[in-house]
Amino acid sequence: MADGGAMFGAIPKRAWQRKYGADEDNLCRLALRCLLLISDSRKILVDTGIDPNRLHEIPYYQPHNNINLSDELAAYGLKNEDITDVILSHLHFDHCGYVCHKEADGRISPSFPNARYWLSRKQWDNCLNPNRLEAASVFKEDIQFLSDNNKLALIDEDVLLDKNIHLRLFDGHSQGQIVVYANMNGEVYTFPGDLIPTAAHVALEWISAYDICALSSLNEKLRFLSEAADNGYTLIYCHDVRKEKGKVKRLNGNFISV
Repeated sequence: MADGGAMFGAIPKRAWQRKYGADEDNLCRLALRCLLLISDSRKILVDTGIDPNRLHEIPYYQPHNNINLSDELAAYGLKNEDITDVILSHLHFDHCGYVCHKEADGRISPSFPNARYWLSRKQWDNCLNPNRLEAASVFKEDIQFLSDNNKLALIDEDVLLDKNIHLRLFDGHSQGQIVVYANMNGEVYTFPGDLIPTAAHVALEWISAYDICALSSLNEKLRFLSEAADNGYTLIYCHDVRKEKGKVKRLNGNFISV
């Protein structure tokens, strides 16, 4: 659950509530959606959600019905040890709160011990010297552990991770956020993360108050959505509890989810 006013920023409640309901405390029910990609040589996880054992650290957001990611992988016949790559869209706790976990004796261990963790250098720099708006949103000790154990792979520009999987950088919500593009059987699926967290946020002006730079978010959304609309990409929405995925199209100088 997250506050609707924070989630939809300057958009009046009478407008956003028509698309995304809220309870009497103004809280919206959101998803914490990750993505599993399997290629010939890789088993890739995009974001990790939150460790169920750490929900007490973020009581303000009232997380509930959190699914153990290890159990979800088991449903596909996979173990945590099978994951070869973990792509971190950005370092906010709801997207990478399970990169590591604590053992019974308090030691930190990587949740996916054989994986390489992909992160933008801008995100790493912000982890080391966080701005005031994001400092409380990052589990810094986890990311530092990955770095100390040579598990971080930092990127400074767009990269091709696999012949069909492209990592591209976007600013706005957070500097250096990774958006994943996956070409599957001739169709491109994208995971825009918090650049466009729900289908309601496809409209250019619908920008979350959590975004550190609203104008940058708008320009980056325009860059991403123009390409997505022109090429028929499918967007997978990380926080939309009602709509898992969809395409976008232009409408009167703006964009809508279809």
